[in-house]
Amino acid sequence: MRTVPVPLSDSEIERRLRELPSWSRVDDEITKTFSIRYHGGVALIVHVADVERRIGHYADIDLRWDSIRFGITTHDAGHRITAADFDPGSVDIDDCAAFYQTDRRS
Repeated sequence: MRTVPVPLSDSEIERRLRELPSWSRVDDEITKTFSIRYHGGVALIVHVADVERRIGHYADIDLRWDSIRFGITTHDAGHRITAADFDPGSVDIDDCAAFYQTDRRS
C-alpha cells in the first residue's frame, strides 16, 4: 500500500522557502515564473518533464508567449505542499532554466 505524503506546516514551508529565495508560495504550491520566449519555453518543458518522469514528481506548468510558470505541489497529498516539493534530489528547475538562459520574474 502506498503511503500518502504528509503536508508541511506553514512555518516549515516558510523556513524551507528561505532556502529558495527566488521561489514563493501561492496558496498550496510553491511557484516561480521565468521570462523566456515561447519556443525556448517548450524546450524547457521537455527538459524538466523528462527529469520529472524519472523521479515521479511533476510540476504544474503554464507556458505563455514570453514566460513560463512552474507550480510545485504534491498531488498525492491533495495538492498540498510536502517535503517532496523541496527535495534536493528532485528536478532543479532553476538549473534547467539557466541552461535556456531565462530571466526570473518572481
